[in-house]
Formats: sequence, C-alpha cells, structure tokens
Amino acid sequence: MSVNLRQKKKIGLVLSGGGIKAAAFHIGVCLALKEKGFKFAGGSKDLVARNFPDSSPDLSIRLYVGSSAGAFVSAILSAGYSLEALINAFDVGAGQDPRFTKADSLGNLKPIRYRDIFSVNGRGLLKSIPNVLMAKSVGKGGLEALIKDKFKVNGFFTTRAVEKYLRNYALSHNDFSQLGVELFIIGTQLNHTRKTIFGNFAETSKTSNVHFVNYAKISEAVAASTSLPPVFAPYGIRAPDGKEMFFFDGEIRETLSTHVAADNGADLVIASYSVHPYHYTPEIGSLHKFGIPVILNQALYQVIQQKIDRHIRNKEEIRSIYTQIDQFSRQSGLSEESREKLLEIVCKETGFKPSVDYVYIHPRPHDHEMFFADHFNLNPQVLERIVRIGFKSGLLALRTHVF
Repeated sequence: MSVNLRQKKKIGLVLSGGGIKAAAFHIGVCLALKEKGFKFAGGSKDLVARNFPDSSPDLSIRLYVGSSAGAFVSAILSAGYSLEALINAFDVGAGQDPRFTKADSLGNLKPIRYRDIFSVNGRGLLKSIPNVLMAKSVGKGGLEALIKDKFKVNGFFTTRAVEKYLRNYALSHNDFSQLGVELFIIGTQLNHTRKTIFGNFAETSKTSNVHFVNYAKISEAVAASTSLPPVFAPYGIRAPDGKEMFFFDGEIRETLSTHVAADNGADLVIASYSVHPYHYTPEIGSLHKFGIPVILNQALYQVIQQKIDRHIRNKEEIRSIYTQIDQFSRQSGLSEESREKLLEIVCKETGFKPSVDYVYIHPRPHDHEMFFADHFNLNPQVLERIVRIGFKSGLLALRTHVF
C-alpha cells in the first residue's frame, strides 16, 4: 500500500538486533532514508529545539526504538551524531588507540574496537571452570544435566564494555530525560516473563507483560538490551531501592517492537531488521554442505522470520477487518455515530491504530553475503558491503511510497 509520507506528523524509527552485522545494515537503511529526505533529530533539548524547530520541514525522525544492536545505533542517533560519524567509527574498526577522549561536542565517535564490545566474564568463568575440572564424576543424568550442574557460567562475555564506550566516549547526555527526542530501549526481564521498555517515563511501572523502567541510564539500558545469551551474560541494573535487577536481549519476547513507536504517538513507523533466511540458488547450493553453524543460523533465522511475518500479517489482517467493517457500515446505512462507535470498539479490542502506517525494511532473499556474514565482524570491507545491502534494501522498500 502506497503512503504519502510527507503527510505524516510524527515518525518513529524501530531498529532490530543481530550484532555488528545488523548495526551496519541499519546504517545503510538510514543512508537510504537520508537519500529520500528524512532527517535524524537528536541531542539535548536545546540542540533539538535549535536544529529541529516544530516549524521545520517534515520527514524528521524524532522517536527511536532500539533492540540489541538496534539499541546501540538508536542511542547514537538520538544523541545527535551524524550517520557519517557512525560510518567512520565502524570503518576504523579494530585499529589501534587513536587517543580519543569523551566528546565535548558532537563530532567524531571513538573508533569501535573488539574491546569495546567484548568484555570477558572472568568472574563467571573462573567460578565455573574449576568445578568442571575438579569434578570426580560426570554426575547423574545426561549431558544437559552435567552442563547445568557443573558449568554455571552465565555468559562468556559481558556488555560492560559497551556500557563504558557509550558512557565515556559517546553520550554527553546519558539520561533519557535530557534528550530532545524520544528514545526507547527494549530489553527482557531475566527473572520474569516481562518485556522491558527503558525510557523517560514519569515512573517505573509494571503490567502483566511489560516492565516500564525509568531509572536506567541510556548506556545501561543499551548494555542490557545487547546482552545476548549465551555469548553475553545478563546485565544487572540497580533500582532506586537498591535491588539489582537483571535484563538481557531485547528480542527474546518480541522481534519487532513497532507498537512502542505507535503507542507513543508515531503515525509513521519505519522498522529495519537484518534477518532473512537463505533461499536456495544454484550458485550457492544447499546449506547442508556448509556445516552445523550455518544450518543453526538458518534455523534461527527461520524462527525469527516466522515471528516477524506473523507480526506483520496480524497488523494487515486487523486493518482489513477494520476497513471492511467501515465499508459495510457505510453501505448499510448505519448512522455515523454507530459506525464510529463500532470502529472504536474494534480499535480498543485489537489495539489497532488506523492512522498509523508501517514501512518494513529487510534484506532480500538473494542477499547471500548478508546471510553468510559473521555477526561480530569489524572488518571494514565486510561492513561496507553490508551497509550497501542496507542502503539498497531501504531504497527498495521506499520506492512505492509518495514523498
């Protein structure tokens, strides 16, 4: 369905996860958005008011939702950094120390190195490995029982380095309330079934399904969202009452959190996700010959893609039902008041927002390099090619819409 994007009043950008590969893809998507005239508002309240006044042209993005790698990119954009700063940071990659200091102004970002991503979970490893080495028997039960009993490390790495990078080198304003734009970081509560949304809320609150947290720093929220098990240990954040709560990957419960943007007033939601399963082509052949890691990757991607397809299809089905009820009410001569009341009930029961339109951007099935690329590769040449895939994917998704 073609949408006149310039008629939209509030634009939200939702960025999904998938490691460094996903971050590079999102950068490419953002470059495509910029090519089409979108602007990325960010920075302190004063900076946004000065550079993006309410009377400024449309197509400015003022609301960001990020999960995992998307949380990192969202935090950088909401801080007011340019896409060029992001590109340069990833291009430098694993280079030597360039003597960067904490940014006083929004210029260059400190080059992102592996040490800024992977912090060895030494405490967990040292606590668990001796138990395995010193065990006199393999214990009762199968392999799973042995691992559960003897290998209780909660992650090989932690995301403390990610938190430190953002706090020391990127975010001059580390409180959600200091931003001139809206930023929401998605996580998952470890010791519950709740999804967690970090943001500038009036207070911390809970429902049966969602935990709204207002006490975390932005850098802490991103570190929590990027804690993907079993690679990264759950991230602990201390609440005002002194209790430490643990969170991990933002996409465990829900792959796309487009509803967060819509729930906070966005009438255009642009969602970028980097996952797409491999589709057979003769030049690549069958995945069965590539080994266990690639096959597991395909299985994971298929699960994620199914969740995303269900998410998109559900919204399309509700819109179809809403449209049919609207048309039937008009054709049957139902009073305007009754028609509006009926449509109001549909919206209330389904959470449907008729004024909200969605644009989904993802790799194409034949983007084989995107599928086979490592999730945590800082090689500049590889990242450049993924950025190009994101750029082309963005232009393809936007081509049917009116600007």
